[in-house]
Amino acid sequence: MRTMRIALKLKGWMQAAAAVALVSAVAACGGGGGGDNNSSSGGLNGGSLPASPTQQPIAANAANTVPITVGPGVQGVINIPTVSVTICAPGSAANCQTINNIQVDTGSFGLRVVSSVLSSSLINALPINTIGTGGAQLAECATFADGYTWGTVRNASVSIGGETTTAAIPLQIIGDLSASSVPARGCGSGSAENTVSDLGANGILGIGTSPTDCGATCANAATAATYSNYFACPGGTSCTRTAVPLAQQVANPVAHFPVDNNGVIVQMPPVSNTGSPSAVGTLVFGIGTQANNQLAAAQTFTTDAYGDLNNSVYNGTTVQAFLDSGSNGYFFADSSLALCGSNYPGFYCPSSAQTRNVNLVGLNGAKATASIGILSAATLFSNAGNYAFNDLAGQIGGNSSFDLGLPFFYGRYVYYGLDQTATGGPAPFVGY
Repeated sequence: MRTMRIALKLKGWMQAAAAVALVSAVAACGGGGGGDNNSSSGGLNGGSLPASPTQQPIAANAANTVPITVGPGVQGVINIPTVSVTICAPGSAANCQTINNIQVDTGSFGLRVVSSVLSSSLINALPINTIGTGGAQLAECATFADGYTWGTVRNASVSIGGETTTAAIPLQIIGDLSASSVPARGCGSGSAENTVSDLGANGILGIGTSPTDCGATCANAATAATYSNYFACPGGTSCTRTAVPLAQQVANPVAHFPVDNNGVIVQMPPVSNTGSPSAVGTLVFGIGTQANNQLAAAQTFTTDAYGDLNNSVYNGTTVQAFLDSGSNGYFFADSSLALCGSNYPGFYCPSSAQTRNVNLVGLNGAKATASIGILSAATLFSNAGNYAFNDLAGQIGGNSSFDLGLPFFYGRYVYYGLDQTATGGPAPFVGY
């Protein structure tokens, strides 16, 4: 997930190490408002944008649907799609809490909730997972290029829309451990991202293609010793890196629904090329399991376990492309695009509208060209009342990745098929 912020509206983002395949927001960056001279002509200034897709989301009135909202949210961060999630203590139908403004992130896997938004009665009823013969508390450090989240792994029943997990599943409770417990090795690089203010949301709902957030890397003792993002903490302190079985890893809730558990469809409405104050879409659970979730993608690509298209091509260079609702812009490297400067660091501010093409390639050999439009971030941000943008882009470190963030989702149905190969089922895929 990449999320950038202007004043209260932008956040910086860096992708997690591929070994753990996790994502999170990072520390605030960017300055005040203002515009540029593009605004008088809608930002085109003689340039052109590709035709915008026009699909409309279905109504979120079925049990396998829930509304997605883009707007000011809890911290005024742009292009953050959010849903409401209900968490219940294991085995309880009464000790429950519905939490709004949970970010929908198809680039990560598993539910993470900031501890401060949970009631004391609920958080005290969520059992902390333990590991090893001594019963050490299990904690997780989701590390990123310039930040990390730290907190215990607990079990809870999870409901989204009309879907409920068949049993309690592991999730991360962010910020419920003392900062002094953060291990000196393997965690803590950059800023702590353990509050609502740091995340720009009350939590993250990771519903990408993987059923767990780390998989074999953390389950295998040989690789976990170096790469695991899980830690054994006797008494909540003295935390050391540990291997964790798949069943105890933070879980993608969708994989644990009794039905509609093979994937999701993110449906967002079209928005104006100059931005809109808000957007309301629909998150649909299941693919081909109900009349309202049939696979109708024009392009379908099989991916690696984490939903990445590793053989894609941009400007003649092979890139790892991914479709990530948790990123609030397109992020890629292109030296031909002017950067904005100190007011909007990391964003592109071309003097005229631009179109760029990335060639997506799936493991199944499927190929398609995705055309994206780019307007100056300064022009887009000149209207402080807009929170939904379909042509916002920024720079990524290096030239090996191409992040098709939330702007790509507007006016489209984007499909994510979960990795079911462990049980003899289909390989993970994405489509639109």
